[in-house]
Amino acid sequence: MATTPARILIADDNPDNRAIFEARLAAHGHAILTAGDGVEALRLATGERPDLILLDVTMPGLDGIEVCRRLKADPSLPFMPVIMITARADSRDVVAGLEAGADEYLTKPVDQAALVARVKSMLRIKALHDRVQEQAAQLETQASQLAAWNRELERRVAGQVEQLERLSRLKRFVSPQLAERIVGGSAEDPLLSHRREVTVVFLDLRGFTAFAEMAEPEELMGVLRAYHAAMGRLIQRHEGTLERFTGDGLMVFFNDPAPQPNPTERAVRMTLEMRDAADTLGRDWRRRGIELGLGIGIAQGYATIGAIGFEDRVDYGAIGTVTNLAARLCAEAKAGEILLSQRAYCEVEGLIEAESAGELDLKGFAKPVPAMRIRRLRSEAPSATSG
Repeated sequence: MATTPARILIADDNPDNRAIFEARLAAHGHAILTAGDGVEALRLATGERPDLILLDVTMPGLDGIEVCRRLKADPSLPFMPVIMITARADSRDVVAGLEAGADEYLTKPVDQAALVARVKSMLRIKALHDRVQEQAAQLETQASQLAAWNRELERRVAGQVEQLERLSRLKRFVSPQLAERIVGGSAEDPLLSHRREVTVVFLDLRGFTAFAEMAEPEELMGVLRAYHAAMGRLIQRHEGTLERFTGDGLMVFFNDPAPQPNPTERAVRMTLEMRDAADTLGRDWRRRGIELGLGIGIAQGYATIGAIGFEDRVDYGAIGTVTNLAARLCAEAKAGEILLSQRAYCEVEGLIEAESAGELDLKGFAKPVPAMRIRRLRSEAPSATSG
């Protein structure tokens, strides 16, 4: 990099010549270094790295041509213009100097005006060269930074794509809410075992066992696909967590993994829409001679929730009396019936029209369990609060 003032190395074995050149160039504000032979000139050039070198061809030890050749061959040195000074009569020195890498030459006796002009021109070239080198270094740095930014961007995009893929895969097995909490790394791991009050819904198809025994596998799978698709859309719409499905049986719960406002209301509205959807499917099935109807049970209470399984297969499940009660109510429900536990009914009494289903003797329960049969939403019932 050029310095201010420019530093010029004058290498000449004649002290008078050195004094003349030094006086002339110092008068133009340049800083001067001097060497009396080629060895000293090489040492000063490599150590001090001047901005310009005036190099006499004929010097003891190393001549100017050899000094120039060694300087130009050293890749560790910056660009240092070399002006060779040679006898006017010997053009071979000029050719040899230029072949050695010299940038300009002056002949003896040296014209002082020509000396100043050549020095000024070479320093201008030196400054231009240094500016280009500096810009190239800046571009290289910027390119390196840009490459690093691109790598970081690619890493982030790849991470986001991977996260979206993980989320998409998880949503095929667990509820969207649970998938997003798992992938998003929420503060509380939803897979850890925890207790929470939930509303549990069980549903399955009446008449499915008899149908499955008689139906062809393709027809059976077609019925299940249509049934699962219709019920699955409603589960997602009402933000339920699908705990499991086994053939025609599905278990859904509300208020976990994320707390929800009005979980029982959500469950009731979902099941009423499910009943309507099942009626629509049932009309198509009956035209094909398939008699199926949907039975649903709903219960509210506390459950232990979290990951269930082993290292290679983990499900998200709820365990507790509330799940057993919902399952037993579902088993008691006839086609088109929605049976609701007394506790859950108290949460939505003002929302629905219901009638008593009596006290039911349910397997696993020591005492008869009172239940309600949901007929419909009250006509004046407001829409459920979205959460």
